[in-house]
Parts: sequence; structure tokens; C-alpha cells
Amino acid sequence: MSAAFVELDRVTLRYGQGDTLALSETTLKIGRGEFIAVVGPSGCGKSSLLKLVSGLMPPSSGGVAVAGSEVRGPLKIVGMAFQNPTLLPWRTTLANVMLPLEIVQPHRGRLRANRREYEDQARRILAGVGLAGFEDKFPWQLSGGMQQRASLCRALIHEPQLLMLDEPFGALDAFTREELWAILQSLWMERPFTVVLVTHDLREAAFLADTIYVMSKRPGRIVHLRRNPLARPRTLETTFTPEFTELVHELRNHISAVRAAEEEAP
Repeated sequence: MSAAFVELDRVTLRYGQGDTLALSETTLKIGRGEFIAVVGPSGCGKSSLLKLVSGLMPPSSGGVAVAGSEVRGPLKIVGMAFQNPTLLPWRTTLANVMLPLEIVQPHRGRLRANRREYEDQARRILAGVGLAGFEDKFPWQLSGGMQQRASLCRALIHEPQLLMLDEPFGALDAFTREELWAILQSLWMERPFTVVLVTHDLREAAFLADTIYVMSKRPGRIVHLRRNPLARPRTLETTFTPEFTELVHELRNHISAVRAAEEEAP
């Protein structure tokens, strides 16, 4: 494999006894510090791709490499956030954010001696997403958008080189979702870590990503790659420009073509 930071080389993935083919001959290269989005019809294998890259699932065939090494198990350099925040209800916001520090080395071995330093770090990142003053609140005391902000902070607290996002804003209202787009973009521009975003929202992909990949129906494979021409930083006003609208329409046309092919298939 080449020196791409993340690379899938002709990856095939089968579930169960091999009767369900999720991904077929999928090839993908992501540069270090690149923000990419993966879009496609439901059930096309987008979330399976995240599991492969993060090491939560091995491929049936083909190769997966991150940072120049073959992925053979869960990676320590990965942070993850999902559609549901999955905050632990018995822990405060601050304690939830610090959870990865109790698990991931080398932070786990340093936490006891450097707890004050780590707590200050967690407070800074919470303040950066507008959660200053909510450190001692429990998840049930936070709105859905606030919980998702805390989830993002938890995914980033151990400064991962690779952030995996699986529909992280899908359950939120439009206003909150757009607000979190801007927050995530700001966090990424401060320290460009590599991001893989899976989303059904084409506007979200166009707002956040450097490169957008369109996947086919199951078994999933990449059928279109689109570099994003929109300059950063992007704002809500950007979403009303002709260039943004044209990009979203182009992506929607590719998705429509994929769905049409699925309907025509015997």
C-alpha cells in the first residue's frame, strides 16, 4: 500500500456465514489531516467502513491500513462519535468527557498523577463548544444538542489522530445541527486531525468535508469522488450560495442514480 494515512485496498466484507455481502472491492485513500464524508443509500455499508478503519471488524478480504500499518485490531489513535451520544447517565459531563483518558494509553497511566492537568484540558475543550458551566451536570440535565457536544469533546479529549463520525448530528433539529457543523469545523481548523464522516445529509457533507465519496447500494463500493471547491471557513451564508447548491444537487443526482439502479435490478 502507498503512504496514504488511511487506505482501503480492494476490501470485501461479509457478515454472518458469508451470505450477506456488505462491501465489495472497496478502495479508498485518505490523506493525513483530510476531512472526508461518505454518503450513499441506507444499507450500503457506510457504517461497516467505519468499523473496518477503526479496527472493530476485520475485512473478509483486501487490506486496511492506517498510518502505514495494517489494521489488526482496535486502534488507540481513533476517536468516535455516533448519532446517539451514549453518555453514561451516572457520570457528570466532565467525567463523561474524561472517560477515554481512563482507558487509552498513555493517558491511563498518567491520569492519577496528572488529574488536575487533564481536568483543565477537559474544561477547555468543553468551553470551546459552549459547555462552560455545565461540567457538573448529568446527561439528563442537558439538551440533545448539548449531549452531542459533550460526545464530541469525549471523542477528542485524548487528541486522536483519526476521528470517526457515524451520523453524529442526525437526531438533532436543523438549527442545532448547523450550529454543530460550525463548531466541528472550528475544532478541526484549529488542529486538522483526519476525519471520516458518515452521513445521509448531503448539505452536511458539502459543508464539512474536503472530499465526498458516494457509495453504491449493497454491496457497497465507491462510485463517485468529489473534491469540495468551497473555501474555508464555511458559514451558514455559504449554504445559500450557488456553488454550495450546485454541489448538493450533484451529490443528490448521484444518489438518485444509485437508487434507480437498485430499483431496476432484478
